[in-house]
Amino acid sequence: MCFATGDLGIGFLVNGEGHPREDVARLVRELMSSIGWFNGVFVLTLCLVPGGALGVQEVVIVDFGQERNGVPPGWELMEKTGKAELSLVEDGNGRVLRLRSNSSSFAIQKEVDIDLKQTPFLEWQWKVTEMPRRGDFRNFSTDDQAAQLYLVFTPDFMQKEVIAYIWDSNAPKGITAEPTFPPVYPFLRIKVVVLESGEAEKGKWITETRNVVEDYRKLYGGHPGKIAGIRIQINSQHTKSRSEAYWRYLKVKGHP
Repeated sequence: MCFATGDLGIGFLVNGEGHPREDVARLVRELMSSIGWFNGVFVLTLCLVPGGALGVQEVVIVDFGQERNGVPPGWELMEKTGKAELSLVEDGNGRVLRLRSNSSSFAIQKEVDIDLKQTPFLEWQWKVTEMPRRGDFRNFSTDDQAAQLYLVFTPDFMQKEVIAYIWDSNAPKGITAEPTFPPVYPFLRIKVVVLESGEAEKGKWITETRNVVEDYRKLYGGHPGKIAGIRIQINSQHTKSRSEAYWRYLKVKGHP
């Protein structure tokens, strides 16, 4: 995608000419009139999972083991460079989503309406089996990653804020930074968090759990609105190499 670090899916926000999409313009109008964000948003249903006196709220955003297509209903495929290679495959305990990139860049994304006051913790499982050669998000010319997860928050008036969680080939685990592409989108703010790096965990399923509210506070200050969009992405076009990643599920929870 062309919106994330050098590739973060800005398809959420701009048209092919780099201008704000009509739905973004409509969004601003709706905000100013206090109507809200995204007409026709797909609203995820809260599922109460037993756990304590009142139960633990849990929202399953997607479970690829229950899906029949690599692009589940309600999700959108975005191809920036090359042809998307994605499919559901059997892996150990069931079906998972496999993404392969050969000098390409693509993603699947979904509009959501997730209340972080109720479910501030995000959990997912991912696995990387091939990483882009020389991939490093700190340089635009090498900004390729096998696995990237983007959260888009409801906008603060004219600005939209994004957190990108990535598995980078070389950037050190734990660092945070802003993307390296030119600041041509003044209404967009992006912060990148490197959760995994290099080949130490290559080929292993990793369960990630993030307190999104705390991450937002550390990166932006204040309290986030709702999560309004989610994107799963892979790319390797900058380094002219290959990458491969697998995803099992995404969900948000009231407790870790």
